Amino acid sequence: MKKAVLIAMGVAGLVFGVFLISGAAQEAAKDVKEKDCFYLSSLHYTAKGMEYWYSKGQGGLEQLTGVPYNDLTCKNCHAGGCDRCHKAEISQKECKLYKYSTAAGRSQNLCLECHGREKAMIGINHKEKQPDVHVAAGMVCADCHSALEMHGDGTEFVSMKQEGAMDTRCENCHEDVTPTEAHTVHHDKLDCKACHIRHVVSCTNCHFDHMVKTGKRKAIPVSGWLFLMNYKGKVTSASMQTFVAKGDKTFLMFAPHMSHAVTAEGKKCQACHATDIMKQAAKGSLRMTWFEDNKLMNLKGVIPVVDSVDYDFVYQDLVEGNWVPIKRPEKPVRQYVGFGSPLTGEQLAHLAKSQEAPPVEMKVR
Repeated sequence: MKKAVLIAMGVAGLVFGVFLISGAAQEAAKDVKEKDCFYLSSLHYTAKGMEYWYSKGQGGLEQLTGVPYNDLTCKNCHAGGCDRCHKAEISQKECKLYKYSTAAGRSQNLCLECHGREKAMIGINHKEKQPDVHVAAGMVCADCHSALEMHGDGTEFVSMKQEGAMDTRCENCHEDVTPTEAHTVHHDKLDCKACHIRHVVSCTNCHFDHMVKTGKRKAIPVSGWLFLMNYKGKVTSASMQTFVAKGDKTFLMFAPHMSHAVTAEGKKCQACHATDIMKQAAKGSLRMTWFEDNKLMNLKGVIPVVDSVDYDFVYQDLVEGNWVPIKRPEKPVRQYVGFGSPLTGEQLAHLAKSQEAPPVEMKVR
């Protein structure tokens, strides 16, 4: 007996399923959009962030490559409909029943199928036996990230960092944090993440030509560092990404970044102030990556993002599947994305000086 396939889907599910089939679906999508289907304007559907920051109009990588965003496979990285997250399969004897489920949409593994950086961070933290406090408590993505962030609110945002695109905040849960001198000494100019994020994962040497040729991304991930930059009037955690294109052209990008490596206890003053990194940055340059015993190493610690600082990376070409250092790479074009901005010279000077440690620990209660 042939297996019967029963499909139990709501009207919205049928509509979204059709979207994936043909070019005519785009016209259908427009019609639905006119009827205020919030999801069609959500970042999960449009994936506008990559397109927006890649554009030469925003000072992005396109100015180096000359390749329009629509010609890249990046545009395919989006959730085309409800069933991508909410489709659940239930077997009943010889039948398979598909239905929509909110529980399926809460699956951590489902989120990590697309959000590779977060998956990498969880793996690194597990290996180092220093898990994110929320992961250690058994929490999943949907415990913090809301339906508004997943499905949109009818506004077509250009970036997840744009005001109103996300409503996840530390304060949503941690309303009863006891104020300490460590919290107040920065005069509300320091975001929680600047002190309570242990480190970030960054992609270095993203090889653009390889991606265009094969449709697959090739890069060298590194971790153990944390960047600081300005965002929404506060100093916050950040990450970076470097690219190689057209042989010897290079690109350096910085962005505010929430890394899922949260610690209950915040950093001590000496983790940021008067460190060798800060003092060297104040002199105008930092060596970011280098080779040691034929192994690529990277700087560890808290690193300021400052426009006047030169960041020295090893840039490599990909030759027959092997990384080969570029002898004389061009100076990288630099971009600040995610509506973040570099620290000022005054902020760097402050970080380069010793600060008296507050008497009370920075610990979330």
